Amino acid sequence: MNKKWLLPIFAAFMLFAGTDHNTAEAASTTELTSTANKYIGVPYVYGGTTTRGLDCSGFTQLVFSDLDIKLNRTAATQYTQGTSVSKSNLKAGDLVFFNTLGGVSHVGIYVGNSKFVHAGSSTGVTTASLNSSYWSQRYIGAKRISTFTSGTEVAVLDKEEVKDAAIDFSIYASRGEVAIQLAEALGLDTSDTNSPFSDIKPTSKYAGAATALQKEGVFTGDENGKFNPASPLTRGQMAKVLVVAFDLAQKGEGMTFTDVPESHWSKEYVSVLASTGITVGKGDGTYGLNDNVTLTHLAAFIDRATR
Repeated sequence: MNKKWLLPIFAAFMLFAGTDHNTAEAASTTELTSTANKYIGVPYVYGGTTTRGLDCSGFTQLVFSDLDIKLNRTAATQYTQGTSVSKSNLKAGDLVFFNTLGGVSHVGIYVGNSKFVHAGSSTGVTTASLNSSYWSQRYIGAKRISTFTSGTEVAVLDKEEVKDAAIDFSIYASRGEVAIQLAEALGLDTSDTNSPFSDIKPTSKYAGAATALQKEGVFTGDENGKFNPASPLTRGQMAKVLVVAFDLAQKGEGMTFTDVPESHWSKEYVSVLASTGITVGKGDGTYGLNDNVTLTHLAAFIDRATR
């Protein structure tokens, strides 16, 4: 081979081999925040790297791994990666670092609006503010490991969902989607599409799952006999659905949440979820009773319920 051809080939090899930047197709900020948020509620475990328990760097490493980006294992070694970013130029996806025990000892993922998601030793995975007195005093710096695009994916809506298109079903779980995922997780026979619900036709993609779950007593429909597949599900409603679907029972006292009063109809179901470790709330003492269930939280709930 001619040596003149070898030189540019060798130079190109050195250029790509020497870079420490993630060159894979960039994920969007929506994918990033959704991925980080799906682990909210996972308890803190020193040295933890799985959904059974995470420490701060185990959390960041897991989120980035989900997005096909490789991170080092510890906060200190993650701080050696990427490019330094000033606090005034932070973007979603940047790693933010803190001195909590001496040196670089804590890390989280910036998600915008001065907020970051992290695995706190006393809270588990939760959201915190960079502007709080505690974190602002301990802030060290930030690193940009990868650039996340600002584009978001647009969900393809079923005909039944068009009327509620104001709900972003690329983020939130519709009742129809909950039915599909639950039926799959439970291994139900969904071949019967003769739905008992007046608003689900046999040709609907939700028909088999909704029918199977109705037979199991998980969904009973509203007072008008409708399933409302395009409506979102609150976390309070989700608690009941999970308890009934997986036949869950109370294990010990569990946790109590400030936004779940004793008199609320969902109190018993939320208590069961907490006692079985399926939820630990939002990290601020609340459960998020009236919050709509996100797709990422739905996946996390089902994953924990099926272990």
